Amino acid sequence: MNTVRDEARKLIDQLPDEATWDDVMYELYIKKKLAVALKAVEDGRVVAHDAVRKKLLAECSISADTIRDS
Repeated sequence: MNTVRDEARKLIDQLPDEATWDDVMYELYIKKKLAVALKAVEDGRVVAHDAVRKKLLAECSISADTIRDS
């Protein structure tokens, strides 16, 4: 199992030589966000898009027909 340090090193090694500190921080931020999201999926802490849409439409008293699907 890779440690956080190992994962960070791999991520940094994949960046171009001219990467800035902002580039490093952005990549670390995205990696962390994705890890949290994937854990939420594993734990079943997600809601389907259609369920959220129906709930919001019901709360706003807007008919689904008045909103164009995208």
